[in-house]
Amino acid sequence: MASQSYSLLNDQFVDMKFICTLTGLTDKWFYKLIQEGEFPKPIKLGRSSRWLKSEVENWLNDKITSSRGHE
Repeated sequence: MASQSYSLLNDQFVDMKFICTLTGLTDKWFYKLIQEGEFPKPIKLGRSSRWLKSEVENWLNDKITSSRGHE
């Protein structure tokens, strides 16, 4: 078990459909980024994959910041 814990009371699990709707990008694009280590790895719940909404938001904020030159 991982030593890092998360406060799930203040977070949500989201699926790939949510991520694609949020960003307007395809699932194939995100799975490529996951393989390249450029997007958070999914949390496996049975046969389903979910992500913490906070991790997706942080990734998106980082992309916005870096694209505007504020690194």
